[in-house]
Amino acid sequence: MSEITITKANFEEEVIRSEKPVLVDFWASWCGPCKMLAPVLHEFADEHAELKVGKVNVDEEMDLAMRFGVSSIPTLILFKNGEAVKTSVGFLPKAQLESFVL
Repeated sequence: MSEITITKANFEEEVIRSEKPVLVDFWASWCGPCKMLAPVLHEFADEHAELKVGKVNVDEEMDLAMRFGVSSIPTLILFKNGEAVKTSVGFLPKAQLESFVL
């Protein structure tokens, strides 16, 4: 399953009420490390149907970024049962991403 775009409008449904764990990537189009992480996340999302991978553009969704204390990007937040349970800041190679999530 590929990544889904998370916005303030669909956050409750896609993340908080999700039956699967959700990995949310807070990113921006101008961010170099975000660009490096994008193909890694895409591949990860395709290989792990047991969870959702969502992307929040911090320039378009500042309220969500502020709500979760995102001050550096990329920031990955893992949600389980509607709760943020883990946070990682910065680029992660695939092996580290899998260790962080799984």
